[in-house]
Amino acid sequence: MREILNPNLIQLAEMLPCPLYVVGGKVRDYLAGFGPSEDTDICAPMDAAVFAGYAERAGYVIARSFKNTGTLKLCREGEDYEFSSFRTDTYVRGTHRPEESFFTQDIMLDARRRDFKCNAVYYDIKADAFADPLGGLEDIKNRVMDTVAPAEKVFSEDGLRLMRLARMAAENGFTPSAECLEGAHRNAALIQDIAAERIWAELEKILAADAKHGIQYAQYVGLKILDETRVLDEILPELALGRGIEQRHDFHDHDVLEHSLRCVKYSAPEIRFAALLHDCAKPYCYVTNGNFHGHDKEGMRIAHEICLRLKAPSKLTSETVRLVGAHMFNVRGDARPSKIKRYIMENQDILDKVILLMQADFSACKDVLAPAPASVALTAFRAQMIADGLPLSLKDLAVKGGDLASAGFPPEHIGETLNHLLEDSTIQGFPNDKDVLLERAVRIYLPKALGQ
Repeated sequence: MREILNPNLIQLAEMLPCPLYVVGGKVRDYLAGFGPSEDTDICAPMDAAVFAGYAERAGYVIARSFKNTGTLKLCREGEDYEFSSFRTDTYVRGTHRPEESFFTQDIMLDARRRDFKCNAVYYDIKADAFADPLGGLEDIKNRVMDTVAPAEKVFSEDGLRLMRLARMAAENGFTPSAECLEGAHRNAALIQDIAAERIWAELEKILAADAKHGIQYAQYVGLKILDETRVLDEILPELALGRGIEQRHDFHDHDVLEHSLRCVKYSAPEIRFAALLHDCAKPYCYVTNGNFHGHDKEGMRIAHEICLRLKAPSKLTSETVRLVGAHMFNVRGDARPSKIKRYIMENQDILDKVILLMQADFSACKDVLAPAPASVALTAFRAQMIADGLPLSLKDLAVKGGDLASAGFPPEHIGETLNHLLEDSTIQGFPNDKDVLLERAVRIYLPKALGQ
């Protein structure tokens, strides 16, 4: 492992009177045969302030210091490390931060404070050797995840570990042990003690888990672990309500919840959050009305509430809500051409993602990877519109805001008039010609704008 470490770090290790260890994800990923991990956590049986003195003499800058946990953030010429003194922690049940830390020289105690055995293998830089206090090497070899102490204790200490279990198992292709899953299940409610921002950060990583090490469908595996441990019920109760709600068997092989999870399984990375939430209103509609009618529109409200609760980014929230509301368009294939044109015009900025969502939704129904008829039809219709020279958005319109201003339109009416002209050309069939549309604007819309 020495060959993947920066020479500066090796030099620092050589300066210390005690071993300096690399621990955690970088060691696990190296032993598992993955590429180098971006983050490097280091630790030593040494007081943090004493270590800081050595690090500074080696050319590192101490960016941040956390006295209570003996943790330092240090950097040098693009190198970033987090150092921790060997310690053992005590927690208030479920909280993420230790209530109290006690420093130690014992590597076993330091290992026991961590989460999973696969993350508790240490690499001694100076000795060029691994230290394995808890049997993590065997877990990495067998691609399993087990806790460093009884699972009940590990998950009750820190509710965020419930999300980390699903995320790391998915990213690394590891299988949690039965005891691990049972312990997470028994403590699932403790995720409620974790800040929404931390839950969102882990969920976002789960949805992109296949990108970490190229493991196909890893994002689905992560979600299934959240489902099995019932952590999903705590963070997304609207979705969990769909567990066991059957759908028409001529269209669906899975219940509402499983369909949503499989929609994520088959979706492109850029739409996975929308794929997860696309049917979020089906359980509500079924419980309320006995059917799924209008779940797309009701889903916009529920998706927005979920996004606010999870504190998802505002841009993603807006896009997700729109995708949820748009995903059911023309599923029967009987929409009038004018309605399709209007739909494309109104959703042009997200249409590629709508098409991807329709495809994932179709594939999730019966695990069919063939092209989705709705996606194919919508793609073809848009291509024909473009071939016919129809403007799909205001940027394609031959008339611009400056043209209307020069024609005497008040500024507050320019945007509205451009939208009228876009509809006139795209839906009503008026040529997308500057002279034609400007003449129509002056004749039809200018008198209204001037109050005549």
